[in-house]
Amino acid sequence: MAKANAKKNELPSIKDKYRFNMKIVTSDTCLVCKQKCLRGIRYMESLAVPGAIGRGVPCILTKGRAFK
Repeated sequence: MAKANAKKNELPSIKDKYRFNMKIVTSDTCLVCKQKCLRGIRYMESLAVPGAIGRGVPCILTKGRAFK
């Protein structure tokens, strides 16, 4: 018997099929990038502060489709 509150495995909607995924890149990737975007420039400026910790930033140049 299945529980009444159990989650159902739902298929992704059609809209999610075309949603883009972006890779998380670090500051060293942003530094060598030839096409610097505004998000990457702001990320590099925030890491220029002493003691800043970087967790990466989504790169628009590495976007790909979610489901192929």
